[in-house]
Amino acid sequence: MSDKEKRIAVIGIIVENEESVSKLNEILHEYRTCIIGRMGIPYKEKNINIISIAVDAPQDEISALSGKIGKLSGVSSKTAYSGITG
Repeated sequence: MSDKEKRIAVIGIIVENEESVSKLNEILHEYRTCIIGRMGIPYKEKNINIISIAVDAPQDEISALSGKIGKLSGVSSKTAYSGITG
């Protein structure tokens, strides 16, 4: 697979620290061209937000996005990749 082959992936994000939301949104805005869709669910009873981001981008770009998200305080993320490339 070449470095520029695109991958389809879903990034699952749990936000436990509300103070990190604005920085998270800045990062997502920075990567907006590779985001296919986004779904956010506020779970008020647990005071967390659950977000899923569908992306179509080169694997290194997806890894960079996920890495930046994971470095935010009180935010965790995991990425699941499709087997489809192209």
